[in-house]
Amino acid sequence: MARAFLFVLDSFGIGGARDAEAYQDLGSNTLGHIAEFCAAGAADREGLRDGPLKLPNMSSLGLMHIARLASGDWPVGMPVPERVFGMHGAANEVSRGKDTPSGHWEIAGTPVMFDWGYFSQEGDAFPPELIEAICQEAGLPGILGNCHASGTDIIARLGEEHIRTGKPICYTSTDSVFQIAAHETHFGLQRLIDFCLIVRKHLDPLNIGRVIARPFIGESSAAFERTGNRRDFSVLPPEPTLLDRLKEAGRTVHAVGKIGDIFAHQGVSRVIKANGNDALMNATLATMDDAQDGDLVFTNFVDFDMLYGHRRDVPGYAAALEAFDKRLPEVIRKMKPGDLLILTADHGCDPTWRGTDHTRERVPIMAYGPGLPNRLIGLRDSYADIGETVAGHLGIAPGRHGRSFL
Repeated sequence: MARAFLFVLDSFGIGGARDAEAYQDLGSNTLGHIAEFCAAGAADREGLRDGPLKLPNMSSLGLMHIARLASGDWPVGMPVPERVFGMHGAANEVSRGKDTPSGHWEIAGTPVMFDWGYFSQEGDAFPPELIEAICQEAGLPGILGNCHASGTDIIARLGEEHIRTGKPICYTSTDSVFQIAAHETHFGLQRLIDFCLIVRKHLDPLNIGRVIARPFIGESSAAFERTGNRRDFSVLPPEPTLLDRLKEAGRTVHAVGKIGDIFAHQGVSRVIKANGNDALMNATLATMDDAQDGDLVFTNFVDFDMLYGHRRDVPGYAAALEAFDKRLPEVIRKMKPGDLLILTADHGCDPTWRGTDHTRERVPIMAYGPGLPNRLIGLRDSYADIGETVAGHLGIAPGRHGRSFL
């Protein structure tokens, strides 16, 4: 038993989901389409990146072979290494929906087998009785938005009216989510958090997965900018997850980024916040120094999804992948004999796909550790195999779902 490091590259799907058609996502492929755009020169951006997608370190951990296994094709323009290291494969999602909690909970050994609640895609998103109840309890004159929207777009469109009226901006997506944008100073960050807690209570009977606080700053539509003080208020997982089992066994679960929020802080020993992939990597590297034998460091790298996938920014997504890949050797150098590193994702968010929402895709599994054998682990039936692999590695009893590939 040593330590385990579980990194979720938020939305880094690799296509090929067996049930993609049911989600209107047949043909979506986050990695494959980014590579295709890069190879064609369509993802070049001056001062940011150019040319084919360059991910040599993840490729050495089997990414190219995983992509071909998952979707049937090599990513265009990316060299295939002669030798790969560690264990590599892909996983199907069995959870219902393609939401962030579903993916993360299944990774942690607890698939979501119930149906989430969702809001109307026609007319007002939120029922009037819900809005009346939350505004009355919060002492607010009303809300703005009440629709499906992109977060940055709706802040630019309604931010000035929000400052003038004091009404929070409320919107949703095709995910099971109620998002609330408000100005950090004019409305107040703590007031936003308090309002989210009121909304969370009213949404529990509707089985809505998350309430998300989206604070922003700036004084005009041209200057509005979301801050790093985002908070997610999730429902509790339906049963104990890997995190609960580790904590019960006396291990420390270090939750970096939004992991604590996603699991409603259940099973989390320590929360480490950071804003942006670089800061998240720095925080993760520092946490690796603190982690003791038997600990889990669990990090979500959110920028891929939040900044680039949802905004359908192919060059930005490609550059973020390349930046992450360049920093992987820093992680490897900190690993000790017996340690296990797993890189994976929670869903897709193909930046070339229609709309702005997540895409139903398989996810990569890249597992590496000093002394770990080099082999293909194939297509796994569930993301839960990832959590059970971590459980087996750290020497705790297996859960009810999934099967270790060690």
